Amino acid sequence: MTTYANSEPPTGATESSYAEVQAAVAAAAAAAPVLAATPPADRAGWLEALAHTVERHTDELAATADLETGLGRARLDGEVARCATQLRFYARVCADGAWLGATIDHAAGAAPDLRRMNIPLGPVAVFGASNFPFGFGTLGNDTGSALAAGCPVVVKGHPAHPRTHARLAELAGEALGDAGAPAGSFGAVTGMAAGQQLVLAEALGAVAFTGSEAGGMALHRLATTRPVPIPVYAEMGTVNAVVLTQAAAAEAAAVREIAAGALGSFTLGLGQFCTKPGLILAPSGSGLGTALADALRANPPAGVMLTTGIHEAFGTGIQGLLAAGATPVASSDAAAPLGPVVWVLTADPKLLQPGSTLLRECFGPVVLVVEYADAAQRDSLIAALPGALVASVMTGGSDDPETPGLVAALTPKVGRVAVDAWPTGVATTWAQQHGGPWPATTDPRATSVGAGALDRFTRPVAYQDAPKAALPPALRKGNPWRIVRRVDGRVRVPREHHEARVQVP
Repeated sequence: MTTYANSEPPTGATESSYAEVQAAVAAAAAAAPVLAATPPADRAGWLEALAHTVERHTDELAATADLETGLGRARLDGEVARCATQLRFYARVCADGAWLGATIDHAAGAAPDLRRMNIPLGPVAVFGASNFPFGFGTLGNDTGSALAAGCPVVVKGHPAHPRTHARLAELAGEALGDAGAPAGSFGAVTGMAAGQQLVLAEALGAVAFTGSEAGGMALHRLATTRPVPIPVYAEMGTVNAVVLTQAAAAEAAAVREIAAGALGSFTLGLGQFCTKPGLILAPSGSGLGTALADALRANPPAGVMLTTGIHEAFGTGIQGLLAAGATPVASSDAAAPLGPVVWVLTADPKLLQPGSTLLRECFGPVVLVVEYADAAQRDSLIAALPGALVASVMTGGSDDPETPGLVAALTPKVGRVAVDAWPTGVATTWAQQHGGPWPATTDPRATSVGAGALDRFTRPVAYQDAPKAALPPALRKGNPWRIVRRVDGRVRVPREHHEARVQVP
């Protein structure tokens, strides 16, 4: 059940019928070949139109989301801006065309003429997140990257903010239509049953999901029951570890500074971030737990959890951590009925065994501090960590001798390693990786943020000795789409700058 700021559920949040789901998928399937054949520069213009529309309706969208989530206007105004920025980023990536992987090897001797490129998978189902109605919601990273890759999208709205979803879907349909995108490029459905029907729809090509491990794995298992299974790219919850070197914890002042940073990181958004640090490994005697307790007492965070369900699950998660051997160091008072108690916990390092509840995500404002006796014990603790989205190393400076070894030890465990930076927050850039080994994601090769996000929604095809008329434009002589290509082993970049061709409404 979702709790709303006005204590009344939103109107119009009806569940989509089976016929409505099938109609949305059929429209997307009809649009799919048109999107695939549209030049990337034109699709980039569609994304720019979406970004422009989102910006023009910032006040309305943020106010609607605040009514449903209670996240506050400062946070939500910023997230609307982030949504528009992400859409513009994917417009640039799309227009660049390098993601197509267009590669041409002309016939030479006995070798045939071979031309290879990535093609769209077709309609994509997007299941947005509860905690980011704009950044990872209806028009978030998954939707932006799927459209950029030439795939129509059908979004299943999250029940935590149905009014926001409905308005975004309405605006998206209008903006895409006005920009020249074909009908069916974007669709939306609501309801749990509708989500299941969406995954099983015959014409669907892929699923993108942001949320809990339970939700992501349920969709993953459902997709395998299809006559033709499809990929499910689920970004799920993880325990993101932070490791302190000996030098980082050598001085009390430095430990207090780290404690202040840790508090800000694990309570950001009341701990309802997928990149929240859930575990901190510190040298024995560092005093980090005490410093964190002091920091919490001095600056207790306020606010409410997103839904009653998340609030209840957090309480259950805390009880599970305590039952697994965690010991409270400090806690805050709940500021409201849905305001959570913030916890700082500690545990004996011997309890951090693979499969332990102490190594599972507890979605909310809690952090577990574990002190290691020496480098050998620290390394064994790192070895026991499950896969995660990100890990951080806090060092004593750029010349800290422990840093290279720790980065190397954490690399097999995560999709991103941050040095002297807290893990919360994900920048939408060309080099970003927002994924990781299971249970962080269902596919460790995938990222749901950044330029690489388009790769999830394509597959490669090679054409051998095909005549020009049978080749896709991206592989034809003259490079009509004006994209980056590799020809006979050499990268070729069009003379004109692709960004100049992205038109802003």
